[in-house]
Amino acid sequence: MAFKDMREFLELLEKQGELVRIKAPVSRDLEITEIADRVMKGQSAKNKALLFENVQGFSSPVAINLFGSDRRMALALGVEDLDELNHRLAKLVDFRLPQGLGPMIERAADFLDVLKSIGLGPAIVRRGPAQEVIEQDAPDLNSLPILKCWPGDAGRFITLMQVITRDPVTSARNVGMYRLQVLDDRRLAMHWQRHKGGAEHERKAREAVGAGLVPARIPAAVVLGGDPASMWCASAPLPPNIDEYLLAGWLRGKPVEFVKCVTQPLEVPANAEIVIEGYVDPNEHEIEGPFGDHTGYYTPAEPFPVFHVTAITHRKNPIYPTTIVGVPPVEDVYLGKATERLFLPLLRLFLPEVLDYHMPPAGVFHNLVIVKIRKRYPGHARKVIFGIWGLGLMMLTKAIVVVDEWVDVHDMNQVAWQALGNVDWGRDVAHVDGPVDHLDHASYRHSFGGKIGIDATAKGPDEGYARGWPEVARMDEATKKKVDEMWSRLGLR
Repeated sequence: MAFKDMREFLELLEKQGELVRIKAPVSRDLEITEIADRVMKGQSAKNKALLFENVQGFSSPVAINLFGSDRRMALALGVEDLDELNHRLAKLVDFRLPQGLGPMIERAADFLDVLKSIGLGPAIVRRGPAQEVIEQDAPDLNSLPILKCWPGDAGRFITLMQVITRDPVTSARNVGMYRLQVLDDRRLAMHWQRHKGGAEHERKAREAVGAGLVPARIPAAVVLGGDPASMWCASAPLPPNIDEYLLAGWLRGKPVEFVKCVTQPLEVPANAEIVIEGYVDPNEHEIEGPFGDHTGYYTPAEPFPVFHVTAITHRKNPIYPTTIVGVPPVEDVYLGKATERLFLPLLRLFLPEVLDYHMPPAGVFHNLVIVKIRKRYPGHARKVIFGIWGLGLMMLTKAIVVVDEWVDVHDMNQVAWQALGNVDWGRDVAHVDGPVDHLDHASYRHSFGGKIGIDATAKGPDEGYARGWPEVARMDEATKKKVDEMWSRLGLR
């Protein structure tokens, strides 16, 4: 299902019992976070999306936890189950030549559907709901119910957004999800980390400015709301110069509609709730943070570039979408799970021996990746470990555990059993220094630290293991079938 906008998604969630409207008065400062955190962590009997309709001092409702379950995340991306994402993409990126006329026609139809969904160019409309109200003379960030999430936060932060910039040299669009701290009524601190696309645009702009090639300012737009696929795609770790809205169009089955900004040379989703237009000066920085981050710890204060607001446009009665991060599990677990499922076929393009992988919530995406492979030769697990460290933002993974093909990587008890029992810690571990996440507080140097790869596969003589690897103790099939047949007579449930 292609949702036109966030409102259609909210309507579906309500029809399916996945949305709770909260009419009691609440504060944007801390109270919404505490309520949402309890719901996300299951302290409420029902983990539901929340719509706060009475935020003290504001007319705009606040929507949170829209993607905070496997079911809601799947609904947002138009699938019944998140595993459908990797099946759909695997079919598309299967580069084997089809055998026979029927498969050739089917493959051609698949590619035609892709072209229809992403369009041959930007789908520009003259005016959209995102510009029903235009505040250009005196735009004021204080008019928005931007949350203060945690007691130690330096201020209020925009947390669920699509930040749009263009490469200052190639003009390729980048869409990222970078938190923004409110500095005053017209300025935000743009927290794009050094490994992300926005930071690369900043570096390129600084170099180009020094060479006198481009103006100093980087046009930017902060988009709140829109269709749920577009909202999610801002978090997708796509390769450089791949437009995230093309992925959104493919997921939706139709192109995203855009409208031109009123003060910046950019296009933004026409069906967004709120758009904050402005520019970033690559040579102007302010201290941003602390902020209670997805690691579960407060990120320390650092200098980041300043975003200057030139206009705020919005619907007549906008809904403000937001999220919180913190000690897992919270809503971002499910945003990451969708990424994990969708990108499995792309991982397998480079490492076809990989059968599945899993990023457990407690690993906060970059601390732990568990991989199962079809092992074929000595050192195969190490080949996979170093291969993963060479793939885009997977380079930031601090720990990779490789297991055999029969292990369920989503069953942490089974993984721990294999990892702890199958590893000789003196021989089966690869330890290297390399890039780690910008937010990693354990590394002794900023964004650079130790990483570990663990080969938890069965070993054989060709890897120097001469003892004979033991078999797993399993019941035979005949006995299991016999017990199945007598089960109903045993008085057991």
